[in-house]
Amino acid sequence: MKILIAEDDKTSRLMLEAALRSWGHDVMSASNGDEAWTLLQAQGRPPLAILDWMMPGMDGIQICGKLRGTEAKNPVYVILLTALDRKEDIVAGLSGGADDYVTKPFDTAELRARVQVGQRIVELREALESQVRELETALAHIKTLQGILPICMHCRKIRDDQESWLKLERYVEKHAGVQFSHGLCAECLEKYYPEI
Repeated sequence: MKILIAEDDKTSRLMLEAALRSWGHDVMSASNGDEAWTLLQAQGRPPLAILDWMMPGMDGIQICGKLRGTEAKNPVYVILLTALDRKEDIVAGLSGGADDYVTKPFDTAELRARVQVGQRIVELREALESQVRELETALAHIKTLQGILPICMHCRKIRDDQESWLKLERYVEKHAGVQFSHGLCAECLEKYYPEI
């Protein structure tokens, strides 16, 4: 999975990069918040980001707020990384839009577990988004008539729910989103227009 690291401390950034690469992730790095924001706006942006709370330019909380204010689909899963470890800080970080919170210095096993949780959530979101797209496509292409249709055996009109009798094509147009074009089959052409 592609993951963005935004960390101004070079040593911490390199340690994060090495850990994430060793776990099989594709890593992008930013040394400040403005650079991170640019990468998060680019096409093919990473679905998961580890953001330092305090860094030059935009801080991690500001990026979270901007992400939550602008995205509708495929939100970035954000893990906030910070030395602030008071309960109030954790609440402020999560309330500010982060999905998870890791304190520095980070424990490698804990970080890996939190990244795995984030990856599972991203994959679930992607699977759900795919299913929603499939359902929308199916609804756009398929409208079915259901139940028994009362049809006149002589004129072929259909009785609707309001007890009105409609021509077959009007009923189908109304209930199935279909439009008809009229023509003549060979039998009717011969029967009604023998001179042609």
